[in-house]
Amino acid sequence: MTDGWDWRQPGAGGAPAGQPGPGQPPATPGEGGHVTASPWWSDALADPWRDPNAPTAVVIPAAPVPGTEPEPVTDPDAPGRPKLHQLMLIPLVAALLAGTLGGALGYAFAVRGGAAGTVLGAAPGSAPTLAQRPPESLAGVAERVLPSVVTVRVAGVGGTSEGSGFIASADGHVITNDHVVAGGTGKASVIFNDGSSASATLVGQDPESDIAVIKVSRTGLRPVEFGDSDALAVGDPVLAIGSPLSLANTVTAGIVSALDRTMHAGEPGGPIRYYAAIQTDAAVNHGNSGGPLVDAAGRVIGVNSTIKSLVADGQEAGNIGLAFAIPINQAKRITQDIIGTGKARRTVIGAQVGGPGSGSGGSGVRLAAVEPAGPAAGAGLKAGDVILKLNGRPMTEPTDLIALVRKYAPGSVVTVEYRRGSDRQNASVTLAADAK
Repeated sequence: MTDGWDWRQPGAGGAPAGQPGPGQPPATPGEGGHVTASPWWSDALADPWRDPNAPTAVVIPAAPVPGTEPEPVTDPDAPGRPKLHQLMLIPLVAALLAGTLGGALGYAFAVRGGAAGTVLGAAPGSAPTLAQRPPESLAGVAERVLPSVVTVRVAGVGGTSEGSGFIASADGHVITNDHVVAGGTGKASVIFNDGSSASATLVGQDPESDIAVIKVSRTGLRPVEFGDSDALAVGDPVLAIGSPLSLANTVTAGIVSALDRTMHAGEPGGPIRYYAAIQTDAAVNHGNSGGPLVDAAGRVIGVNSTIKSLVADGQEAGNIGLAFAIPINQAKRITQDIIGTGKARRTVIGAQVGGPGSGSGGSGVRLAAVEPAGPAAGAGLKAGDVILKLNGRPMTEPTDLIALVRKYAPGSVVTVEYRRGSDRQNASVTLAADAK
């Protein structure tokens, strides 16, 4: 390469003898004295670092004497064999990558169900709406009502009677069934939803309606929310909550199967209970007595009281989807009477009904006697009249009239459709409270 200086002799007009001309590579002696071009200078004229103002001739020193050639120089751009440390680096990097990949796969298999490669189940999806348990779901309703439901235990001569109940007021009043506390010695206890317990005292009871009220001395209680049993419709969803067979905090679901199902029940020798019940197919068993029947909003609309079952006398009855609850409007009114006066008023129509089958042709209930100053007489009814309907509800048995009258509060006005001879007539009767 030239550095811009002209190394020719002054006055020389061309290349020296034996030297290449302008633009030609220098010659080197080869075997047999032949002169060959040096490959090192084949691109001298294309050197990007060459001074463009330098002469085109490249002057090369004389060829070296044989035996004094410079050491061979390796072209740094030419491919060569890798060195030892390079060869060792390749497997090291490969091993690190393989270890990282193996660890990631092992973790994934462990999380997904095992290192054997078997993945159990599908990819997780979002929870369905029902599983999210909003407040209006059955689970949300149960969660809200359960803290207000209790187990009631009453000591008696023949042992301990157990049933259910629910908190009716923040100051400790609890509603239950009369037949749960009947025959007790006065010692009762209440077990709350959290497992704690407290002693209770009997406030009062009404055997004919099967409602009793007890009270516990405890603060911080959460009373239930009352609904309207008169607003129910067949098919409405309901929950029954209580302690069936001593299984506390049990929740079962069903629907309203029927309304105003007239019931008369009672133990031999005991009082006969009359009420127009809410029929439901929610599972109710022994021990559910006195517990709440709640609607889809978590409001108490009935007091679970009795069931029908296909068992022989003396056998333990079990659920077959026929359960009956006292309407809460009736139970609440009786509870207020008991708390206020210690006893409940009984609603009457002021007439006596005949025995079974007193209806003409199986339809209606015949009045055997009418009290002179009673509600029926005041509405113009007479003995011998056949009551066909009460507020639109057909009458077929004497118990139908008694149970439906008990449903209403004293002072309520009901419409009575009756037959006198061959004439059908209507009368408005203002019900009254029994004098006792």
